[in-house]
Amino acid sequence: MTDPPLNDWRPRVGFVGLGRMGRPMAGRLVRAGFSLTGYDVDPAAAQRFRSNTSAETAASLAHLATSDVVITMLADGDVVRQVLLGVTGATAPAAPALIDVLRPGAIVIDMSSSAPIETRRLGAELAARSVTLLDAPVSGGVARAEAGTLSIMAGGEASTIARCRPLLDAIGDRVFATGPLGSGHALKALNNLVSAAGLLAAAEALLVGRRFGLDQNVMIDVFNASTARNNSTENKFKQFVFSRRFSSGFSLALMVKDLATALDLADATATPAPFGARCRALWSTAAAELEDGADHTAVVQWLERLAGTRLDTDRSG
Repeated sequence: MTDPPLNDWRPRVGFVGLGRMGRPMAGRLVRAGFSLTGYDVDPAAAQRFRSNTSAETAASLAHLATSDVVITMLADGDVVRQVLLGVTGATAPAAPALIDVLRPGAIVIDMSSSAPIETRRLGAELAARSVTLLDAPVSGGVARAEAGTLSIMAGGEASTIARCRPLLDAIGDRVFATGPLGSGHALKALNNLVSAAGLLAAAEALLVGRRFGLDQNVMIDVFNASTARNNSTENKFKQFVFSRRFSSGFSLALMVKDLATALDLADATATPAPFGARCRALWSTAAAELEDGADHTAVVQWLERLAGTRLDTDRSG
């Protein structure tokens, strides 16, 4: 059967993972007019999604059997693998798997932050069952997910990415075709390595300046008008650190996971990454010393404890 023109393709979409990022991303697809069924292992998450959209939610993965495209937005690649292929092993009973219900020709788009080498392995296993995998992780956080302005890094067959562009365009305003399968996940991890380094460097500079007597708001304004400008100086310090909100929507634990993925990729490519290794070590130490569930911007609180100085509006710190 001949495929319809790209702009006329209105696939039935299954969306797995309705958490802080997945819920607004799925909501953007519903508002764009796609027929979507959501699923989350947490009934409360599914209920929150139902209460804010006209979409249906599935009681089990089996109810996504008629999907043309399934999008996963989950904690990591291990969970994605469990959802798609099931859980097997001596200590874990077999669990239902999407691969057992998806029709041949279906497309899976993993928008989670997964490990690129494992993504390629998973893609080969799905291809053996006539299911195509794309990796399309996102960058931008909850606010940009709600606005539909995420950056998307899409890896896989160029023709399949082109076919899925209407879906990706509903979720993000910048879609980058990054190369073969796994390249999107690789680029996401490397992007977050640079992002993590920029946040730490800016926080250290602000604390040094604060202890010298500089005004933190003036420092940020100068950074943003000068060569120190980065995503954190523009979008995190005044918004989430100086305000003491620490609620950007991206957890510290996920940042540590992405840094581990970036360093694993360095190892796999035999690329020395001494700065990356030190950056990961600092973030890992912060994660161990801060409370569970901390936002990634809370890494500044760890640095503040070391310095004995707070970056808030109270100049007495």
